[in-house]
Amino acid sequence: MTEGLVRYHQAACFHFITFSRYRRLPYLGTPAARGLFERPLESMRTRYQFVVCGYVVMPEHVHLLVSEPKRALLSKAIQALKLSVSVQSRQRPFWQARYYDFNVHNEEKRVEKLRYMHRNPVKRGLVERPEDWEWSIFRHYATGVIGTVEIESQWTATRRGSEFPQYFRYSERAG
Repeated sequence: MTEGLVRYHQAACFHFITFSRYRRLPYLGTPAARGLFERPLESMRTRYQFVVCGYVVMPEHVHLLVSEPKRALLSKAIQALKLSVSVQSRQRPFWQARYYDFNVHNEEKRVEKLRYMHRNPVKRGLVERPEDWEWSIFRHYATGVIGTVEIESQWTATRRGSEFPQYFRYSERAG
């Protein structure tokens, strides 16, 4: 998956990140285990100052759509996130060693990646509708519900009383 992968950091764009459980084992297969991921994601978002535009936690892998951190390279923030999750688990090793990173340079690709994340639990047969999967950002985009991880969206900007940057706009068709 990552052999020969070239990463472009400090490119002022979003990154679609995928990383997997060790040998794709379903260690994130329970609600408690998936919750084990969300708390550290929020902690790392705050510590490294990056924007989370989207995520989905699946039983054996995770997808993120994030900005580049203000306080470190993205690779450092991902490493810290993975480490934070793994130290809370009894399974060793917890993660595969690397991650996949795709630069998202435009709105069309951003919406494509968000749709993919929304539909992933449905496609895998885990739920019938995207809104039924608690460990993704679908319900936030659909209703503004506040979850464990702060998602940068129109809902969040409205609560802050600020303008929502054009480059973060999310098409209603993306669900």
